[in-house]
Amino acid sequence: MELYANNLEEQVAEKTRQFMEEKSRSEELLSQLLPKVIAAALTKGESVVPESYESVSIYFSDICGFTTICSTIPPLDVVLLLNNLYTLFDGILEEYDVYKVETIGDAYMVASGLPIRNGRRHATEIACVSLRIRQDIKTFPVPNNVNDNLKVRIGIHSGSCVAGIVGHKMPRYCLFGDTVNVASRMESTGEPMKIQTSENIKDLLDKIGGFVLEERGEIQVKGKGTMKTYWLLSQCESDGCAVSKSAET
Repeated sequence: MELYANNLEEQVAEKTRQFMEEKSRSEELLSQLLPKVIAAALTKGESVVPESYESVSIYFSDICGFTTICSTIPPLDVVLLLNNLYTLFDGILEEYDVYKVETIGDAYMVASGLPIRNGRRHATEIACVSLRIRQDIKTFPVPNNVNDNLKVRIGIHSGSCVAGIVGHKMPRYCLFGDTVNVASRMESTGEPMKIQTSENIKDLLDKIGGFVLEERGEIQVKGKGTMKTYWLLSQCESDGCAVSKSAET
């Protein structure tokens, strides 16, 4: 009887260990899909209500000529290309106070200032991420049958938004509001290897200091009419994440 009890105790301990390891893996996976504070709340069974944020910064980018690239390489190579590219981008994000909202094809969306507010620092975090991605993509290896290096088009904007969990089976942390739309337009009306900024985020960066911007002028933006926009060129060397002003080299 004593031997049976000991064996039963060992089996229970082993099952408990396996359960805790599986629980830990599940929680880690959830924290990769959602902001950590949101994932922790859901794990505890807490409800996550939508929340308004007065000031955040949002980044959008896509790969110029991606449709053409897809037509010249096999689908498997497209998947491998995007996986390697997003691995590069994700590694950059880990160095900054930002959250990757989603990827759709070659489109990449990042936000800062939520779900944990960070004052005005969201503008500098997004600006630094933009500069790093533009810099590092220059040396990103491409398949042999792709004739040129990848070129990224980036747009950033600051403003208010609402964020919250959408869905139950595959919950997503989604952002809503005009700020999201404007940030997307900053990307779509931009140019290859340039970072187009709205006047909102330009004003924030000017107040914080340390960044070099150049006026692009007024452009027509769908749903917004005429907007004055700027190119983010670089960060001053004394401020920590400086890169070349040249977007072409």
